[in-house]
Amino acid sequence: MKKIVIHSEYIKLDQFLKLADCVSTGGMAKALLQEGQVLVNGEPEERRGRKLYAGDQVKVETIGEFTVAQKS
Repeated sequence: MKKIVIHSEYIKLDQFLKLADCVSTGGMAKALLQEGQVLVNGEPEERRGRKLYAGDQVKVETIGEFTVAQKS
């Protein structure tokens, strides 16, 4: 599982997907979410604006698993 470090209290899911190099554009993030390929903490997620906090886990089918980490 790869750690992705954020520099604020939270990050929106679509921004996280770009930061983690899962997608390169917001449109690609939207498509990925609509196809049901993203799980947040084990639950399917379709909301691009879902706020992720340190400790949240994101799984993207065929790409990998990530953990949100807070810069300390």
